[in-house]
Amino acid sequence: MKALLASTVLAAGLIGLSSAASAAECGNVTIASMNWQSAEVAANLDKIILEEGYGCTAEIVSGDTVPTLTSMAEKGEPDVAPEAWVSLQPEIVKRGLEGGKVVAASKILSDGAIQGWWIPKYIAEAHPDIKTIPDLFKHPELFPAPEDKSKGAVFNGPQGWGGTVVTSQLFKAYGGDKAGFTLVDTGSAAGLDGSIAKAYEGKQPWVGYYWAPTSLLGKYEMVKLGYGSEYDAAEWKRCTSVADCPDPKPNAWPADDVQTLVSKTFADRAGPAMDYLNKRAWTNDTVNKLIAWMTDNQATGEDGAKHFLKENEALWKEWVSPEVAEKIKASL
Repeated sequence: MKALLASTVLAAGLIGLSSAASAAECGNVTIASMNWQSAEVAANLDKIILEEGYGCTAEIVSGDTVPTLTSMAEKGEPDVAPEAWVSLQPEIVKRGLEGGKVVAASKILSDGAIQGWWIPKYIAEAHPDIKTIPDLFKHPELFPAPEDKSKGAVFNGPQGWGGTVVTSQLFKAYGGDKAGFTLVDTGSAAGLDGSIAKAYEGKQPWVGYYWAPTSLLGKYEMVKLGYGSEYDAAEWKRCTSVADCPDPKPNAWPADDVQTLVSKTFADRAGPAMDYLNKRAWTNDTVNKLIAWMTDNQATGEDGAKHFLKENEALWKEWVSPEVAEKIKASL
C-alpha cells in the first residue's frame, strides 16, 4: 500500500512538473483585440484557451489593423493577432514574414472575409433568376428607389469606405445607370444597417453593399450576388478599387485573406499552444451567428467566447488535444 501511495504521489508530482514546465515554456503572451466584434471575441477565445488549456499567462491589448500589423512587422509585438486582415496591408505583412518577426498561423476565417452585393433570402427565393449583378440589372422594377420609384436602387456604404468605392465602380462597370438604377448613399454604417433592417422587417426588396462576418448577417439571412465575371487582379488595382478611374470593367470581388499572425519569438517557445493556433479556424456563418448573439445580449468579447465554447464543443475540440479539451471544459 505504501509503495502504491508513493507511486501515485510520484506520478502526480511528475504531472505537476510537466504542467509547470509547459506553462513556463508558454510564458506571457499578448493578444491583439481589434475594434470590431469578430476580432474581439477571437482574442478572448484565444486568451481562455491559451490560459486554461496551455498554462500561458495571456493579456489582451487593444489594436487596429495598421498599427498592430506594423508593430508586429517591426518589433514582433504583440505576440498574437488572431484576426489580421492580411489583404488590407499585404506589404506590411510580407515585410514581417520575410524579416523573421512574424509567423503565419491558421486562416481564422476559413472561407475568407466576404464583401459584395447582397439581396434578402426571401427575394432570392422569389426570384431565382437573379443570381448575378447582370441579372439584377434586368429588374429595376423589383427594387424601387426610396426617392424615385421609377428607378431601381442599389444601397451603398458611407463615403470613405473602400467597399463604397468598389461598389460605385462596379455600378459603373455593369451599366447601372443605363439599366435604370441609381446608387443610394446611406450616409453612415448605421444608415446602411438601418436600410437592411427596415427592408427585412417589412419583407421589402433591397440590394446593396455589405460584408461578413457581421452580426447583422447573423440576424438577417442574405444571399450574395455573383458577378458574371472572374476576378481580375490587375483590373482591380488599375480601376475597380480606384475612385476616380473613369472606365472600370466588370470584375469580381475577391474574398479577403484573414489570418492569424504570431510573433516569431512566441512561436518558437509556444510548444503545443502553437498547434492550436495553427488549427483554430471558423466560418463566416459560425461567426455571424455568434456576434449576432453578442449584439442581442449586449455581451462582451469574453461573454461571447464562453458562449461559443459551451455551444460549439464539437468544433473547438478539433483544435486541441483531448487533455487540453478537458482542462477547458473544466474551466467553464
